[in-house]
Amino acid sequence: MNIKSLQDVCFDKISDAFSSAFEDYELQLNNVQLKTMLSRRGFAPQLSFAAFEGDHIVAFTLNGIGMFNGIQTAYDTGTGTVKEFRGRGLASEIFEYSMPFLKNAGIKQYLLEVLQHNTKAVSVYRKLGFEVSRELNYFVQKNGEVRIRLSGSHAKYAIRQAELNQCKNAQDFWDYCPSWQNSFKAIDRKPDDFLVFGAFIKQELAGYCIFEPNSGDVAQLAVDRLHRRKGVASLLLGEALKSNVHDSVKIINSDVTCSSVTAFSNSCNIALKGKQFEMIRKIG
Repeated sequence: MNIKSLQDVCFDKISDAFSSAFEDYELQLNNVQLKTMLSRRGFAPQLSFAAFEGDHIVAFTLNGIGMFNGIQTAYDTGTGTVKEFRGRGLASEIFEYSMPFLKNAGIKQYLLEVLQHNTKAVSVYRKLGFEVSRELNYFVQKNGEVRIRLSGSHAKYAIRQAELNQCKNAQDFWDYCPSWQNSFKAIDRKPDDFLVFGAFIKQELAGYCIFEPNSGDVAQLAVDRLHRRKGVASLLLGEALKSNVHDSVKIINSDVTCSSVTAFSNSCNIALKGKQFEMIRKIG
């Protein structure tokens, strides 16, 4: 089994391996969707690695590279093994093989997210030296099942397009820092894929939403504390639903300690689908 970088491997071959590794998963991505996802997450083929049997990829880790909380970071955008080659520890071998290359590239930490119910994967990551940094919820609901409830006080807010820089200057609206895929760094990689709109009182920004219509993904939804419980978040979510091309709306990777997002999702009938661990291993 030969492990090497994906720097000189054509994207179609990577896409075929991804499809084979995840063929038994509910969520399937076509070539275009995969390329969009990987671009948003900072995929760096020169620092991503795979195990080959002959000319075929049988296991892989696709790494994104960028800053996270001020630290140069590698992020696991997708790790998979073709079914016939599972149980051989290839993912761990690829990970350990990659460490010297990541370190030489100035990477200081490795970040990933893993479903909490995938206890086997969690155990493997712990053995590789990862520690849980926080727990994350993800909520999903079909468009037609979402309930938008508005109170009379919402009428004073106008919903209109906002500039991304306005949102970047409103980070004091946050209750927690966004995960890798929802960060401004990720949004900046694919800005044309997102709609950005805000709730305004005259020229004052009271809340904003950054939404990806093709995936139904609410990347960020934040409201100024002075304007909460006045229907602002509901107005913003309703605007997102109007433009949603996907059949569902998703709020992925909200911090489990953030009771406001959990309560809002419940009030809108956006169901909690599961929980993830965000895990980090230091490099060096």
